[in-house]
Amino acid sequence: MTATAATTPQPTRAGRGGRSLRRRDVRLVPVAAGAWVTAGVVTGTADAAASAAALLWASALVVVLALVHRRRRSAAFRAGRSAPALALVAIVLAVAAGIAWHVASALPARGAVAAAEIAGGRALTVDVVAVGKIERGAAGWRFDAVLQRLAYGETTITTPVPVLVRTGDVPPGLDLGARVSLTGTAWAAGPGERAVLVIDASATPTLIAAPTGVFALASLLRHGLTTVTTGLPDPGGGLIAGLAVGDTSGVSDGLDAAMKSSSLSHLTAVSGANCALVVGIAFALAALCGARRALRVIAGLGTLVAFVILVSPEPSVIRAATMAAIAMLGLMLGRTGAGLSLLTASVVLLLLLDPWLSRSIGFALSVAATAALLVLAGPLADGLSRWMPRTLALFVAVPLSAQLACGPIIVLISPQVSIYGVAANMLAAPAAPVGTVLGLAACLCAGIPLLGAGLAALAWVPAAWIAATATTLSTLPGSAIWWPEGVGGLAALTLASAAVVVLLLRTPRPARVAAVVILAVTAVVVAATGPAAQVGLRARLPVAWSIAVCDVGQGDAIAIRAAGRVALVDTGPDPQALTSCLETLGVDRVDLLVLTHFDHDHDGGTRAVAGRVDTVLHGPTGAPDDQRTLARLSDAGAHLVRADAGMTGTLGDARWRVLWPQPRTAAGNDGSVVIDIAGPTVPPMLMLGDLSAEGQRRLIATASLRAAYTVVKVSHHGSADQEPRLYGRLRAAVALVSVGANTYGHPRSETLAMLESLGARLARTDTEGLLMLWTEASSVRLWHEKGAP
Repeated sequence: MTATAATTPQPTRAGRGGRSLRRRDVRLVPVAAGAWVTAGVVTGTADAAASAAALLWASALVVVLALVHRRRRSAAFRAGRSAPALALVAIVLAVAAGIAWHVASALPARGAVAAAEIAGGRALTVDVVAVGKIERGAAGWRFDAVLQRLAYGETTITTPVPVLVRTGDVPPGLDLGARVSLTGTAWAAGPGERAVLVIDASATPTLIAAPTGVFALASLLRHGLTTVTTGLPDPGGGLIAGLAVGDTSGVSDGLDAAMKSSSLSHLTAVSGANCALVVGIAFALAALCGARRALRVIAGLGTLVAFVILVSPEPSVIRAATMAAIAMLGLMLGRTGAGLSLLTASVVLLLLLDPWLSRSIGFALSVAATAALLVLAGPLADGLSRWMPRTLALFVAVPLSAQLACGPIIVLISPQVSIYGVAANMLAAPAAPVGTVLGLAACLCAGIPLLGAGLAALAWVPAAWIAATATTLSTLPGSAIWWPEGVGGLAALTLASAAVVVLLLRTPRPARVAAVVILAVTAVVVAATGPAAQVGLRARLPVAWSIAVCDVGQGDAIAIRAAGRVALVDTGPDPQALTSCLETLGVDRVDLLVLTHFDHDHDGGTRAVAGRVDTVLHGPTGAPDDQRTLARLSDAGAHLVRADAGMTGTLGDARWRVLWPQPRTAAGNDGSVVIDIAGPTVPPMLMLGDLSAEGQRRLIATASLRAAYTVVKVSHHGSADQEPRLYGRLRAAVALVSVGANTYGHPRSETLAMLESLGARLARTDTEGLLMLWTEASSVRLWHEKGAP
């Protein structure tokens, strides 16, 4: 439909429901596409950006000169289609040149900081200003910042460049606009990343200056909303701030996983719907006050700016706000633009201002979802109306179009397809805007006694409905199906989504036949690389395995089997990945579950084993979510035991010991449970959880270590924060690194070099897949799913 409309010489009238695209609606699509491709390429090859800019400027000039020359000499050329086509090519080249020039102009400053002598875990002192949302992730807190000062030795760098800061804890008062000082290590981010450096704090940062001005007010409002929602029943209470201002700090890991599994996570990612609500309310209030059109637009724009500051400038928020601002300016000028024109114009403008957005998954999802609603929802509703009432057809078409457009992008970060996503969005749709508006009202009125709390209580009702929808649908059988990851998975799901669209629209019979063939072939290929491959993998597994390191991505999940008994050390971040691994291993019940600590990459998969665990041995708890995780296991029948150094027990004919933590050790990485286990078929093994170098030094000083170990599970996925003396003391023959795709640089090259220098055989789940070990003829045997690098 889009392609046909784009090549029609004259603008067409709106078709059924006013949804036919006019030629002018799509004329910026090539410009936006060219801008996106250019930005993606030049940000990844910044050294060539200056040359690319010069070449593109020259090409644009040549096209313009050719256009002027032809227009002067040929009336037929002016009246034909060639002139607009050449003009479009010139615009595409000029925009691309502008993006390349932006990247080239930023290169000197970025390069100066990237060239700092920071390798090898060098201790740094850093001052930064927080410019992004303070988010808690699987391994602690992280936020985008702008560097103010970086010092090491006699060197001080004060070049302001974007950096990413990661820390185990944050000081009170840290928020958008705050200035903090920290000590730690850093490493250069990969090509194409907006951040020049990734900085890992070795201790809690020190707050130098709290946010001021509008940032202080925004922080006050957000914390006020958190205060008035505290005490409301979970999980709905923790979801209110997410719906209103995108603050997901109160959303538990379990609810977060359920929202993702049911395709509802977009409700806590502030985007176009939120911006439209806010601007619409401001515009309506100004109109009620009798303001003229220009004043109404100014009120809407001012409210939009304030809203962006309140919710933090995330990619989806920036895209939606820019699109809304362009629409408001068009309204002020009396030139209301079509939705697709506004979307493409906002994409071009944003990529000119920030080329690194081209590599943001959040930005891509926001654009894809908006484009689908503008272009695809109407035609899908027309097609679906052949089988259902028209109102219901439109109700189904909106979430279906968004899922078809966003699904291929989502598999890049989560290789699965939600089966109930459309149904979940239909059930949540009536509650989402109500929860958003009431939550925003509670945020603005949080400081007013009774009123703020009352509005928060009202917002709890739709928030609880959304949370119940997510948790209910995510627990249904087959709520999500496995899908190949990476570019191949994206291409396969794109083809499948296109085939579904062809089948639902009123298309010719040959096109529908081709779509059925594509779906059939895709299903066969996915089954062959997924379920069928699992059957083949099970047939290849060594029967005698005693240690199995599951490939669960960036996380730990290690199964140990001795005389028919099974222990599981951590559960990884994803219940589905853990379920798949346990099914491959043929493990139905877990006698002992060890939760070394409560980072999401170690306890996120507990739902997969709830109801199938006898005893849970766990480290110290900190956050309320830690207790909820344990309560979930206890309610399902597990016996809970707090792990302390000196505890021992048996697993079949093997014996295990807890070497760490001490009774008063605080929760966190250095509170990780360290387990020593050995048996007739289980080679002597030490599992270090996520202990830091300091924690490892304490372990050396206090623990009764064996003279030597055959196997060591390397701490913290191979991070740089290691104590070489400990690994030298262990003298392990095999070093296991449980790791997946990540932005932390794990495993770090210096850690791998240290282990290799000690003579250990490195085994990594990211390159070798599932790992298995066992004792045979007094020696350890290692099996890996994939070929070793």
